[in-house]
Amino acid sequence: MMSEIEQVSIRIVSAVGTARSCYIEAIREARKGNFENAGQLMQEGKEAFSLGHESHFDLITQAAEGKPIGFDLILMHAEDQMMSAETFCILAEELIETYKLIVK
Repeated sequence: MMSEIEQVSIRIVSAVGTARSCYIEAIREARKGNFENAGQLMQEGKEAFSLGHESHFDLITQAAEGKPIGFDLILMHAEDQMMSAETFCILAEELIETYKLIVK
């Protein structure tokens, strides 16, 4: 049976993995000039990322309240994936704006 921390970690990985995939697909759509689709994918990505962030924030809140969280490799992976997705979001936003300038 999975521990609570493992379950939360897997929820984070799933949510931010979806977000990252949306951001990458948004870049691909923008490259084709499909800016409406790109915007929709960015929004979907941000919604998915928000779910992962909420789960992560719950863990931070528990730690701040003095509840032991403990170290877990899956949690470390979840945090790594979260940072990666956040970076992809920033890059996707910049690339989409760049593609808009190129298409003009």
